[in-house]
Amino acid sequence: MDLATLKAFKPSEYEEAAGGYRPTAEMASTAKDAIDIRISAGVRNQLKGEAAEAALSALKGLSQNFHYAQTECGLVGTALNGFAFDMAVAKRKLEAVIEDAGADGCTVNPDGSVSYPEGKRPGDDKLTDGGTVTGRGEGSPTTDALERQAVNLHPNPNYGRAVAYANRVADALTEATEADTKWAPKLSALKADDELKVSARDWADVQSDTGGVREAGKAYRDSLREAPKNGSPQENASWWKGLSPEDRSAHLALNAAAVGALDGLPAETRDEANRTVLAQAKAQVQLELDKIPSEPTRYSPNPNGTYPAVIQNSSWSKWNERYGEQKARADSSMAGMQAIEDCFESTGEYGLPPAYLLGFDTEKNGRAIVANGNPDTADHTAVYVPGATSNLGGIGGDVERMTNLWRESEAMAGGKEVSTVTWLGYDAPQSVVKDAPFRHYAEDGASAFNKFMDGLNVANTTDSGGHHTAIGHSYGTTLIGSAARQGELNVDDVVFAGSPGVQVGEVSQMDVPEGHVWSEEAEADPVPDLGRFGHGGSQWHFGGGVAIIPSDELFGANQMATGTSEGHSEYWDPDTDMDSLRNQAAVVTGQYGKVKLEE
Repeated sequence: MDLATLKAFKPSEYEEAAGGYRPTAEMASTAKDAIDIRISAGVRNQLKGEAAEAALSALKGLSQNFHYAQTECGLVGTALNGFAFDMAVAKRKLEAVIEDAGADGCTVNPDGSVSYPEGKRPGDDKLTDGGTVTGRGEGSPTTDALERQAVNLHPNPNYGRAVAYANRVADALTEATEADTKWAPKLSALKADDELKVSARDWADVQSDTGGVREAGKAYRDSLREAPKNGSPQENASWWKGLSPEDRSAHLALNAAAVGALDGLPAETRDEANRTVLAQAKAQVQLELDKIPSEPTRYSPNPNGTYPAVIQNSSWSKWNERYGEQKARADSSMAGMQAIEDCFESTGEYGLPPAYLLGFDTEKNGRAIVANGNPDTADHTAVYVPGATSNLGGIGGDVERMTNLWRESEAMAGGKEVSTVTWLGYDAPQSVVKDAPFRHYAEDGASAFNKFMDGLNVANTTDSGGHHTAIGHSYGTTLIGSAARQGELNVDDVVFAGSPGVQVGEVSQMDVPEGHVWSEEAEADPVPDLGRFGHGGSQWHFGGGVAIIPSDELFGANQMATGTSEGHSEYWDPDTDMDSLRNQAAVVTGQYGKVKLEE
């Protein structure tokens, strides 16, 4: 990098180029949404057969291409802004030294050297001729010492000033050269393969590219306004609203996981961020699965007859010892991520609204928060907390329950907008016997649930602020009770299904208006009575005691009928003979007069 190039460099041109990528990313996003929400939904609802399936497969691929283009354009724009930022810093340093040198009687020459005028030290009779010096930039302690000695011995005081200016010029040019060298390969890497299909390798490259841009753009990232540390949903929302479009784009490109996890931000923003995280995570898991050798046949053929063999193949045993656990874990994660994508692809089926991914994390047993419909614009929102054994791999069943509840609620809502949310935002106990008796899973997750509910209230844009219902199943009810006990539960109604206890002994401790706590216990559901001695609440002033659960009359909840629902897991079955799902829908939509209570 020479002086003329840096002097002529215009950061604004690169910022304008970055700004051009942002609308391109937005157009890709709009195209993706049109395919997912309108076009594919129309095909599903109107066409059947092999041709329709082929068309949907092609549309899915096209949607993925637009998603990839959206993500990469955001990353390219951020990289260009980062490069312009670094170069602008170097250019400002050069402009400052040129101005300072000129004011001091020195001249910065086109080659970067500095000329100084004649001069003399105080007490000298004779002027010493001027000259020209070249900067060396940052030096070692030895060269610094030699330079200071030369400056002190030189008879022309302007020499020392010129040396300082020349070093500043060299520093600015070095900084610009380093920026150019640093960013060139990062920008060159931001390109896709020539093939039309976006592969797992492409998404893995996006993750690598993001890491590269984050590393190169540290100074640029440090210039961005960071989200409040441990901020409340209101603080998060204010921070996001205060960002420029460029800064929002940079945060989405570089910090997608962090943005997607922030309660209080708009659902569309969180969904955009988390879908990028999902795509990258799915790619990594797919690449991991691709590296695992095919599973050998488990049992050896029986040489003595036609009966099935009971001899385990030694090849399978060796494979299982090395890869079995890894593959099982990867298969589980893949199943959960596929279930989330299936939810996306169900948009429009018999009126089902678009889905939003409000949280996603593959750590430990995995977490996901999936909404049917936008809770920001919904008049009625239900948030469901699943219970023990819930994890990312099994999220499909929980999402299906909330899909059933959405359909039932939408039918009752009288044209009002409904959103049903599956909130797997905590580490649920994975063993009913070993883990579920302990309270710490609920206590650890309660704060996150409260923040999420606060965030829904902050982000809701309806005139009324929305009607919010918390629904817990099994151990999920324990978490909701813990959230009420530990903090402020920001909901209008609470529904407990198959509750083993909620850590409090009466409805007055649930932080909701009187008459707005509802309970369902199906016939032959064993969990409530088995769990009451671990999670039941305490009550003394009404003559109660300990181990009180929501289905106890003494608790004070509205006891809803479940109809023919039996066992622990049928509360959301869409069977016309069951009351449990309809009763929940009535609560969710505020149609309390339609709730059928136990007789």
